[in-house]
Parts: sequence; structure tokens; C-alpha cells
Amino acid sequence: MSEYDLPRRLAAEFLGTGLLVCTVVGSGIMADKLSDDVAVSLLGNTIPTGAILVVLITILGPISGAHFNPAVTFAFWLKRQIAMTEVVPYVILQILGGIMGTLIAHAMFDLPLLQTSTTVRTGSAQWIAEVVATFGLLATILGGLKFREDAIPWLVGLYITAAYWFTASTSFANPAVAISRSFTDTFSGIRPVDLPGFIVAELIGAAIAVYLIGWLLTPKRAS
Repeated sequence: MSEYDLPRRLAAEFLGTGLLVCTVVGSGIMADKLSDDVAVSLLGNTIPTGAILVVLITILGPISGAHFNPAVTFAFWLKRQIAMTEVVPYVILQILGGIMGTLIAHAMFDLPLLQTSTTVRTGSAQWIAEVVATFGLLATILGGLKFREDAIPWLVGLYITAAYWFTASTSFANPAVAISRSFTDTFSGIRPVDLPGFIVAELIGAAIAVYLIGWLLTPKRAS
């Protein structure tokens, strides 16, 4: 249980999600400007995202738990480690922070602040990828909490760095990030109409992880 009150925890979730999305969108814009090679651009988008997660989880984790992700908050609600009275404001602040991060990224690169993505990201392969990506993220977090809590920033950063490349969807694994990325018609965007499939897949992946990894990490009781 955090020693910080709810307003400070919400501020940490807003700030953390905002900086995360600002990094995702901003590095995508920069990578796209510097290279015409999509693989190089994706690499330029991947490394900053993994790096910023290490930083954000390290400095804000002690305050709010560093969810920055409604799927993570949902998972901890399923585990009864956060009350619904806190889930709702957490998710709202995560989404608002993410959208703010997108707008700031646009401002830094002198782009129109308000945009709507036209990047198509839909279909069963993308949805399966999001189930896998979010399952893996929660498995990483839950395993880290069980065995190496101090390593969670690096575990999450490295997992997302890998998942950018081994999932067909480039591993959104985060409903707040997905919503925020629908507000940018740049390298990292996703069409608003494609959001429901992504969000549902992410929540399914989180729920599977809670129950399957929860079972896996529970030692067999001695008879």
C-alpha cells in the first residue's frame, strides 16, 4: 500500500502516462522524419519507449504503483489489490494524461495539435497480438512482484522493447496509450474505429495473465 494520498497517486498516473505517450508519439515522429526505412523507424520508436518505461516506473512507482495503463489497473482490481473507487479515477487520469502527451508531442514538432489517425490496425492477427502482448506484460509484472520487485522497471522496459518486434501489433498492450495514439496521424497512430478491438483484446490478455500466472506463481500447499 502506497504511503501517498490519492491526489498524489492520480497526479503520478497522469504525469507518467503523459510522458510515456509523449515518448511513443514523439519518437515515432522523429524516427519517421529521419528515415524512410520503416524497420529503422520502428527501431527508433522502440528504444526510447523501453527506456522511458525504466525511468518512469523507477521514479513514480513508489507513489502510484506506476500502472500508466488501464489494463494493469484492471488486473490489480481482479486481484482485489485496488478498490473500484480508485480504479475509475486511475483510468480517467491515465487516459487524460496520455492524450495530453500526444498533444505535447505534436506541439514539440510543430504539428497540428488536434489530429485523427488514419492508420489501419485491425483484424484477428492484430487482436491476437494484443492479447499476447498484454498477457506478457502482466506476466512480467506479476513475476517481478513475486521474485524481483526491484527489477520491475527493467523487466517491463525490456519486455516492451522485445514485444514491439515479436507482436504483429507492435505491442500497444495499453488501452490509454491506444486511445491517445488515435489522436495522432503520425507513425504511431491507430484509427479510432480500430480501438474497440484493441481494448477488448488487451483486457482479455490481462485477465488471462491474472488467473494463469496467479496460479503458476502460487506454490502447492503441503498436505
